[in-house]
Amino acid sequence: MQRLAWCFVALIAAGCFDGERNVSNSKLSGQDQSDAPSVSVAPPLEPEQGGVITNAELRKRLTPEQYRVTCEKGTELAFRNEYWNNKRDGVYRCVVCNEMLFDSTTKFDSGSGWPSFYAPAGTDAVAEHDDFKHIRRRTEVVCKKCNSHLGHVFDDGPKPTGRRYCMNSASLQFVPREEETAKKASDGRRPTSDAPKASE
Repeated sequence: MQRLAWCFVALIAAGCFDGERNVSNSKLSGQDQSDAPSVSVAPPLEPEQGGVITNAELRKRLTPEQYRVTCEKGTELAFRNEYWNNKRDGVYRCVVCNEMLFDSTTKFDSGSGWPSFYAPAGTDAVAEHDDFKHIRRRTEVVCKKCNSHLGHVFDDGPKPTGRRYCMNSASLQFVPREEETAKKASDGRRPTSDAPKASE
């Protein structure tokens, strides 16, 4: 009976922490796919220019933790990541392709230990897919432009959306508002986000 109880606890932990030590299928199969084409992305700071980069190039560009999270669908530790408690004003861009994903105006303290938002920066920012990796069904969130893994979304967030986009800091790159505004001004673009505003 005690052994059964421990198995149950282990299954719950696996579902809650999203497989912290996930390994890619290529590693599990023993195949070296470091030179295989990976995601279609633009170089950092140049999101309008598309291209295909290899896993080898991604490994050079990203930190080991960023690669593990974005390319191997890993999960970083709660409360031990860069942005979980970040309260600065600005935007969060994809660490792989630099696409704008979230705005700090939609960030809230979920108590989860990961950066959480109630909406993406726009309708074309992220995509959602069913995730059956752990016993229960969840919804994975990826960058719509380059398909890098960001985290998961749950239906227990605040108004106005009721959603909680629970993201990995390793998938994101924070840009302060003044820097984002200055860059968009120099590019002749409006520094706005079409994310829904919180109700007062």
